Amino acid sequence: MARDLLLTRNIGIAAHIDAGKTTTTERILFYTGVNHKLGETHEGSSTMDWMEQEAERGITITSAATTCDWVFPKENGEPTEDAQSYHFNIIDTPGHVDFTVEVNRSLRVLDGLVFLFSAVDGVEPQSETNWRLADNYKVPRIGFVNKMDRQGSNFLEVNKQVKEMLGSNAVPIVLPIGDEGDFKGIVDLVKNRAIVWHDENFGSTFDVVAIPEEMKDEVREYRALLIEEVASYDENLLEKFMEDENSITEDEVHAALRAAVMDMAIIPMVCGSSFKNKGVQFLLDAVCRYLPSPMDRESVIGVNPDTEKEERRKPSVAEPFSALAFKIATDPFVGRLAFFRVYSGRLDAGSYILNNRSGKKERISRIYQMHSNKQIALDFIEAGDIGAAVGFKDIKTGDTMSDEKHPIVLESMDFPDPVIGIAVEPKTKADVDKMGMALSKLAEEDPTFTVRTDEASGQTIISGMGELHLDIIVDRMRREFKVEVNQGAPQVEYKEAITRPAQHREVYKKQSGGRGKFADIQFTLEPAEEGKTGLEFISAIKGGNVPKEFIPSIEKGFKQAMVNGPLAGYEVDAMKVTLTDGSYHDVDSDQLSFELAAKIGFRNAAKAAKAVIMEPIMKIEVITPEENMGDIVGDLNRRRGQMSDMGDRAGAKTVKATVPLSEMFGYVTTLRTLSSGRATSTMEFSHYAETPSNISEEVIKAAKGVEA
Repeated sequence: MARDLLLTRNIGIAAHIDAGKTTTTERILFYTGVNHKLGETHEGSSTMDWMEQEAERGITITSAATTCDWVFPKENGEPTEDAQSYHFNIIDTPGHVDFTVEVNRSLRVLDGLVFLFSAVDGVEPQSETNWRLADNYKVPRIGFVNKMDRQGSNFLEVNKQVKEMLGSNAVPIVLPIGDEGDFKGIVDLVKNRAIVWHDENFGSTFDVVAIPEEMKDEVREYRALLIEEVASYDENLLEKFMEDENSITEDEVHAALRAAVMDMAIIPMVCGSSFKNKGVQFLLDAVCRYLPSPMDRESVIGVNPDTEKEERRKPSVAEPFSALAFKIATDPFVGRLAFFRVYSGRLDAGSYILNNRSGKKERISRIYQMHSNKQIALDFIEAGDIGAAVGFKDIKTGDTMSDEKHPIVLESMDFPDPVIGIAVEPKTKADVDKMGMALSKLAEEDPTFTVRTDEASGQTIISGMGELHLDIIVDRMRREFKVEVNQGAPQVEYKEAITRPAQHREVYKKQSGGRGKFADIQFTLEPAEEGKTGLEFISAIKGGNVPKEFIPSIEKGFKQAMVNGPLAGYEVDAMKVTLTDGSYHDVDSDQLSFELAAKIGFRNAAKAAKAVIMEPIMKIEVITPEENMGDIVGDLNRRRGQMSDMGDRAGAKTVKATVPLSEMFGYVTTLRTLSSGRATSTMEFSHYAETPSNISEEVIKAAKGVEA
C-alpha cells in the first residue's frame, strides 16, 4: 500500500540488557491498538520475544520487526483537527553483548533510534557499544530513561552520564514528577505544563495539571537551558533569544529541536516507566515530532558495478528499485526470509530483482510486512518501507537488491570475528546429515557464527561471540532442527599474525618420472597496514620471469595458507605479500606448482617474519560494593587484567579493565564467591593482542598435542 513517506518512521529500540526495550515495545503495540493485552517479558508473554529461548530466559536474542500506526498530534489525549496517522516500522534489538550483530545490522537500515537507559543503572557497557554503532551509521536518536519507578532512579544523573560518558549533547525536554515509588508523571518543558497518567486504564489517558509548586524553580532553570541549547543551534532563534528568550514560540522550539536531532547536535531526553505504563505515549509523540522520515534522510549512495561510478538514489517511487537485505531468517512455515529496507523504487510480489553480489536474477515470489514472527502478505512494497521477501535462492546479509536495468551496490556491513569456539559432534548416525544442514542454515542467518572443520582432528568447530551465543545455537539445533549433539568445552579463538618484514625464495621441485613439478618465487612477507584485513597481494615482477597466468595461482596459494597459520594452525587475519621475482620451466611449471610454492614458502618465511599468536582481549566492567573492591581488583590482576578506570555508580563502585578471554572462563562464579553474590559484571570483545611468550608456548604445544 502506498504511504506518505513524510508520515513514516523507521525506528529501532536499543539499550544495554535489561533496560526495558521489549517492555517498551510491548507498550507501544498496546497504545497503538495492535495488541489489546499487555505482553510481559517476565511472564514470557511478550509479542516481540517470540522464540522459546527468549521466553524462558527473559532476554531478547534476535531482533524482531513490527509495524503500527500512531495518531499525532493529540491534545489532552484526543486527536486535534490537524492530526495525522503516522506509520512506524519498529525493530526491537537485543541488549546482550553476544548478539550485538543484531543491533549492527538493524542500525544500518534505520532512520532513527530510541535509546533506552535504566534510570537506576544509567550508561552501561553495552549502551556505549550500541551508541558507537549508532554514531558510525549516523542515526539520529532520542534518549528514553526508563524504570523511573525503581528505587535509586535519577533522571538528571543519567542525563549527565549520557552527556559525559557518551560525549553527546543530551538535553532534557521533560522533568519527572516524583521518583521511585512516587513517580506519577512528567513536566513537558517545551509546553511548560505537567502531565499525570491514569493507572486504572494502563496509562491510556492522562490529566494536564498545574506544575507542582516545589518544582517551579527547577522547571524554570531547565526550560531556560533547553531554550538556550535550541537557540545556540539555530542562528535565527539566537537573535530572538538575545533580545527576549520568552519571545521564542513553542513551534519554533519544536522545529529547531527537530533540525538539531537530525543533525545529531542535540539528543532530547525524556523519561518514564514502561512497566508502570507511564511516559510511552509522550515518547511516541517525540518520535513523530523529532525523528526523521525516509524523506528527511539524504539520498542513498552506491556504486554502479558496470561503470564503477558513484550513484545516488532518492527515496522516491519514481527512482529505480534498490534495497539492502539486512537479515536472513528461517521460518518453519514460509521458509527462508530476507528482511530488507527499500531505499528507492517499488517491488511487486512475483517480480525479479538483481542480486548485485552474485550478479544473478532472483524471483521474489512473496513480500511480507512482519509483525514479530507473524507475516502479513503485501502485493508490493515501496521506497522507505521495511519488509521481508520469500522465494529467493541466494540472498545473504548485506546483499544489495536492485532493478535489473539499473544495478547499484550499496554499502554493506562489517561484523566482528568470533572469539570463542566449541567442538560439536552428532550423537547418532541419523543426526550427521541433519547437523550439517542445521549449521549451514544457522550460519546463513548469523554472520558472527562460523562453522569449520579442524584439519588436524577432523572435528567440527562452531564459533561465536560468547558462551551464551553458542549455548543458544546448540539449543536451537535441538529444538528447531531436532539435532542432538555432544559438545566440548569452550575454546578461545586465537589468531596468528606476522610482525616484521621478511624476504624469502621458495623453489618447489618434484621429479617422479615423466612430467615433473617446478615453481620458483621470490617474495617479501610483511604485516598488513593497520585496519586492513585479508591478503594484500602485489605483483612487482618485471619482465616475463613468471608468466602472467601463474600470478593468480600464487595469490590463491597465499590466501589458502592464511587459513592455517604456521605456529598452531590458527587463522592469519591480515598480511601483505609482494612478489618480487621468480622463474619457471617450460614443461614442468603449472598453476598447481606455483600455488604449492606459495603455500610452502609462506610457512618457511613465517619464522623470519616473526609470526606470533594473537589472543582476544575483552572489556569488562564490574559493579561491586566498596568492601569487595580490593578482592575483585586483585582477582582481575591475577587474570592478567589491565585496569582502565575505577569510579562510582548508584552507591556502588565500578571497575573497568581489559582482560584476555582465556582467563575469563568461569569468572561469573568466582565473582559471586568474592562478593557473596552482590557484584555483577558485563564483558564484551575489545581487540586482539599479542600473547605473552609463555602462554604462546602452551597454545602451540596444545595445538601440536591435538595433531599428535
